[in-house]
Amino acid sequence: MSTAGRGRARWAVLDALAGVVLLVPTVVAAPLLRRAYNRWGTTDGEDRSLLPGDELIPKPKLSHTRAISIDASPTRVWRWLVQIGQGRGGLYSYDALENLIGCRIHSVERIVPELQCLAVGDVVRLGPERYPAFRVVELVPGRSLVLVAVDPATKEPPTLPVEDGSTTATTWSWELRPENEGRSCRLLTRQRLTFPGATSILWHVLEPIDFVMERRTLLGIKRRAERERHEAAHT
Repeated sequence: MSTAGRGRARWAVLDALAGVVLLVPTVVAAPLLRRAYNRWGTTDGEDRSLLPGDELIPKPKLSHTRAISIDASPTRVWRWLVQIGQGRGGLYSYDALENLIGCRIHSVERIVPELQCLAVGDVVRLGPERYPAFRVVELVPGRSLVLVAVDPATKEPPTLPVEDGSTTATTWSWELRPENEGRSCRLLTRQRLTFPGATSILWHVLEPIDFVMERRTLLGIKRRAERERHEAAHT
């Protein structure tokens, strides 16, 4: 293996260990930490504010809102967000952990021009065929993106809106809110879930795991967008 290859392998191991170090105590202490991790990074009532897609599951059984400040314009951040997904730009999270369960995620460190075209109806995958996936149901370039979980086999979403818990349904919404006259922004993400009561334990177990991975996604987008802005300012 080349020096570069060994370096990448070493980084993958360290990255996975970092994820595990955060994941284990979060899962163990989940009952005590739920309120904190379900509104991680939010300020000034952001967790209670309306986001696009809220109306698709008006009475969720589980919901969280997370946010981060990014020192880059909404337009620049959008370029990273819009290429999210397996087989696209990746999820900007703990790739090594995701790949332990066969997700085949490879998060990019650059803007890929051919991945900048995302449209309503497109599928955003979290892994290869038969793995969880989402369909784009709303998209406003530079501002918001709303995804709805689909059946992994058919790639079809449930009939929307989902008014009760007889059907499993998940929305994953993203919104960019400009600050400092558009020079920086807040990136908010929200998931709303409803499901039959028989699967309640499963979803509550997955909740802290989702936090660890999604927190890293927010930090990953922030790092990439701010680095790109810094590089552009010095060229």
